[in-house]
Amino acid sequence: MGDEVKYTLSFEGYGEVERVLLNIARGLAEVRLTPQNLSDPVSFQIAISRMYDALMKSVEGGSKYSYIAKVRFRDSLGNEISMAIDLGEEPPPFMNKNVKARITVELYEE
Repeated sequence: MGDEVKYTLSFEGYGEVERVLLNIARGLAEVRLTPQNLSDPVSFQIAISRMYDALMKSVEGGSKYSYIAKVRFRDSLGNEISMAIDLGEEPPPFMNKNVKARITVELYEE
């Protein structure tokens, strides 16, 4: 690309490798819960209904398994960051489900 990297920082963390139904995981990831969703019984029921709808749409779309790594690490300010990495449909070549992770961030100008 020709972009010159101006600053690089690496973080150490850990991950857990799991096999999941990918369509369901993606469908539920789109559902957002806020504190207001838990403020009263009606709001909670509406939030559960949205989660149920997302789950049903995902199931109707067919099932496809994939392996993901749920990665956690702490940023420079001490906040815990959590993210998922799709490892594909084949089992990854790890002996254990618990793995270490190295996250590299590159900051540059375009």
